[in-house]
Amino acid sequence: MKTVASALRRTGFAAMLACLSSLAMPPAVAQASEIRYIVNNEAITSYDIQRRAAFLRLQNKRGNLQQLAAEEMIDQVVRNAEAKRLNIRIGDDQVAGAYERFARSNRMSPAQMDQVLNQAGVTKAHFREFIRSQMGWAQVVARQNRSGGQMSEQDVVRRMLQQGGAKPKATEYMLQQVIFVVPSAERGAKLGARKREAEAMRQRFRGCDTTREFAKGLIDVTVRDLGRVLEPELPPDWEKQIKAASVGTATTVRETDRGVEFIGICSAREVSDDRVAQMVFGAEQGGDEDAEGASKKLTDELRAKAQIVRR
Repeated sequence: MKTVASALRRTGFAAMLACLSSLAMPPAVAQASEIRYIVNNEAITSYDIQRRAAFLRLQNKRGNLQQLAAEEMIDQVVRNAEAKRLNIRIGDDQVAGAYERFARSNRMSPAQMDQVLNQAGVTKAHFREFIRSQMGWAQVVARQNRSGGQMSEQDVVRRMLQQGGAKPKATEYMLQQVIFVVPSAERGAKLGARKREAEAMRQRFRGCDTTREFAKGLIDVTVRDLGRVLEPELPPDWEKQIKAASVGTATTVRETDRGVEFIGICSAREVSDDRVAQMVFGAEQGGDEDAEGASKKLTDELRAKAQIVRR
């Protein structure tokens, strides 16, 4: 999946932002909000649709913008629900970072970006939720491409014969997740201190056998054994860090919506069996598929299963 910034640049949104930042536009007038759609028990209001229509206008889209906006909001709701089902969470810090990077790439401060979006009728809040949804959906599609392309035994044998009969190899990890919980209401006050605690524990990490012993004297620390995970199954947001870490060490500490976390590498070994062959060949096959096509296909499937009521 392409990044939020690159996707918006293709639509001309970045150029529109640059133009709008130099114009004196009246602020958007607030209007009464009414529920227009119920999608799997989640409401989409006229206010949501107005904000998305303004966003489409900012991208220089043509056509019935109200209808296009409604369709985009329905897509966003079903995609968010799928991300939630897969336990994919995009934290506020990740969204804020993407928002700031996009502002900088358009030679604006975040405050200037806020002003432009508000003047255009999009609002900062709507755009940030769009970013959150796009980031979560990118992980959904990546995971689908990795796990969805499961091949039959016959397909695996055929691919193996094409490659001289050798089964592909993949690294199998034993992983342990350590979470320093920070309630959302206390995030501003406690996040820094919890990050220092997590970093101190990470530096002491020498293997998974002693993690729970280290955690005993700490408050609100959760240790999860993630078990055996093959390389193609690694969560996209942790993949690079896990691959870069050595056995007996841990990834760097990351802020998440739960608090701060790191993942310990208990062991890693190279394996080659039927499951690996099926997964690796399937991932290669899925990787050839156009990402936008895969996104549309999965979205269409989710919409077909969703309960969509127009009010």
